[in-house]
Amino acid sequence: MPSKIKVLQVIPKLGYGGAETGCYDIAHYLHEKDFGSYVVTSGGDLLKYVDKKKVKIIRLPVHSKNPILILINAIILSLIIIFLNINIVHARSRAPAWSCYFATRITRRKFVTTFHGTYNFKSPIKKFYNSVMLKSDLIICGSNFIFSHIYEKYKDYIHNKKLLVIFRGINLEYFNSKNVEEEKENRLLSEHSLDKSKKIILLPGRLTAWKGQEMFIEAIKNLKLIRPDILFTAVILGNDQGRKIYKKKLQRLVEQYRLINDVKFIEHIKNMPSIYNLSHLVVSSSIEPEAFGRVAVEGQAMEKIVIASNIGGSNETIVDKKSGYLFEAGNSEDLLKKLIFAIDLDFETANKIKEDARNNVIRKFDVEKMCFSTYSEYKKLLN
Repeated sequence: MPSKIKVLQVIPKLGYGGAETGCYDIAHYLHEKDFGSYVVTSGGDLLKYVDKKKVKIIRLPVHSKNPILILINAIILSLIIIFLNINIVHARSRAPAWSCYFATRITRRKFVTTFHGTYNFKSPIKKFYNSVMLKSDLIICGSNFIFSHIYEKYKDYIHNKKLLVIFRGINLEYFNSKNVEEEKENRLLSEHSLDKSKKIILLPGRLTAWKGQEMFIEAIKNLKLIRPDILFTAVILGNDQGRKIYKKKLQRLVEQYRLINDVKFIEHIKNMPSIYNLSHLVVSSSIEPEAFGRVAVEGQAMEKIVIASNIGGSNETIVDKKSGYLFEAGNSEDLLKKLIFAIDLDFETANKIKEDARNNVIRKFDVEKMCFSTYSEYKKLLN
């Protein structure tokens, strides 16, 4: 084994998503373990927080799906691998994975991929494009759901391949209600005109149909009709990422249901622990399976009562009726029932669920566990 192992992670953009924060966490962890740590990316908001003394950043347009650019990136990555004497290349998305695949075949280096999503397909061409994530020496799955999904949808691509489940982890110091500053909370309340005397029902997630915002608004409408005694503000937190028509559709729905004073759209909040801490309930209303379900984990870590769809990763991250509540995916009536049930919980029961929620995350989804497991697999690959 080489005296100093060098790992190159490749990700389209270093933003605030689950794949991106995982890349960021592992990059810094590797330095602490005396690994050489490198990240190739096209940019992203998280870059300004990277400790450049510990992690070397290389800018390349690896976000592009243009076949010519993918090949050019492959050539440049091959040169980077040789020049820096990289031992392991870890790709976290399909377009850059193709570049990494060609580069690691040319340079004969170890290749790792993380299957971050379901990567659905409707044609053989799309399935082949997705299959690059299964061409590596080690395939990391973010949940048991993804592991099963691969065996169900890509059985013909995984002969003699090593698949391993490593749950995503979150920073339990960052997502900790005890570490939230009151000043930041007050600033948040002021900036977004939130009333602390009302119960805040938080739905985080980018604005896209499969995240279930329409169904959530339907449940909120009925909550107001059935229980006018409950004073609340429903916060839909997320960027439309260019889906302007979908956002307008949601806004029209809010107007149609006369919920303008009850539903607030917020595009982005940098300090997520503060908004979690202000919330009474956290909802994950996806109508299609989440690969992992980061919102449910972050909410539990913040000792909040989380209500999530009973599909995908949420089935693994929430212990139903113990660390949170699951509802039938796509069913606004069932979501409504769970909302009312959770709001009406007595103080003692609610506190027990919140305590169990954080303990659940500590046991299974600590970022240290994720980083150590990944680091250990890197070493095994080279051994």
